[in-house]
Amino acid sequence: MKKCFKFVIMTALALAFSLQSVNAQSILEKNTVFAANTEGIRSYRIPGMVVTTKGTVLAYCEARKNNSSDWGEIEVHLRRSTDGGKTWELQKKIAHTGVRFEGNPTKKKDGETEQTVNNPVAIVNRQTGNIHMLYCINYSRCFSMRSNDDGITWSKPVDITATFEPFRMKYDWNVIATGPGHGIQLKSGRLVVPIWLAYGKPGEHKPSASATIYSDDHGKTWKAGEMPLPNEGEMGNPNETMITELSDGSVMLVNRNVSKANRKLITISPDGATNWTKPYFHQQLWEPICMASIVSHPSNLGTLIYSAPHTLGLDAAKKEIPAGRGKRENLSIKLSRDDGKTWPLSKTLEAGPSAYSDLAVLSDGTILCLYEGKDVISLARFNLDWLNEK
Repeated sequence: MKKCFKFVIMTALALAFSLQSVNAQSILEKNTVFAANTEGIRSYRIPGMVVTTKGTVLAYCEARKNNSSDWGEIEVHLRRSTDGGKTWELQKKIAHTGVRFEGNPTKKKDGETEQTVNNPVAIVNRQTGNIHMLYCINYSRCFSMRSNDDGITWSKPVDITATFEPFRMKYDWNVIATGPGHGIQLKSGRLVVPIWLAYGKPGEHKPSASATIYSDDHGKTWKAGEMPLPNEGEMGNPNETMITELSDGSVMLVNRNVSKANRKLITISPDGATNWTKPYFHQQLWEPICMASIVSHPSNLGTLIYSAPHTLGLDAAKKEIPAGRGKRENLSIKLSRDDGKTWPLSKTLEAGPSAYSDLAVLSDGTILCLYEGKDVISLARFNLDWLNEK
């Protein structure tokens, strides 16, 4: 009787899996989230995105009012979606609506009247349901705020610039920046945010180095981690960094840099703050001198999704020449099933001009990519079936 029952159960599971495979459908949908020259904003850049514990998608970016420069009158704008990124609520300014901190060191005329609110990074606290948002002002001060209602309202910002002071022991920085993109919460509950800093002249973004800051008390206080990506040896000016937790609980950084290797830098830590491995250049992750994004996927342990421009030259046989940097176009999605050791699959998401991007995953496994295109920041919704489809 038990054998018969077991046979029935196994048959039912096999049938269910078979039906699921038959019903599997490739999905790729796109819509515009932020468009240039709307809402009094000249351009939108530096996208970031998270999915809250309630399934709300929060898409945010820098709203550059007068031009596309990294310095200038810049705000942080956010839009919410409660249907998985299919439709969006009206955008609103969310960061630093109070006392202004003006001063643009790169602009001789009228620079003193500009406030650059830059590099927003959100982290979802899955233990409390809160969303934390870190951002910087004029690349010299860092603030943290919190939302208890899925991104509808935000708390008064708290200045956490002192968190960066320990980094001065190695680099006397003039510029600090979080992210960009999103931070993560580890299984331990720790919140971790990648940061970069520059220690050249005021207003200059190099020379630079990268590290992380972290919180073990749900964002009340923040601490500086070790410096895993110093500006040393072949590591040319490490800066914008993305982060993900691997299947064994360790933390991996994927770092933008300017080096002869023209590859992303990788380093791994057991806790996101200390004991980082020696950084190495990943031969399958080419460096177009552009931010990339990475996120884990719940389908299987070790599954990672990666997004970045991919434009290597081709030889006479139309095969890629694994050298050079390429351009900011042909945004592509890569897939790894071994915690980022190898990336055997790559597929074009946006063939035209495309640059910064950020990734997130819905509870049903749908992958979201918020990315810069020509004069817009768009959202792409796709699934693993689309990614695996030839």
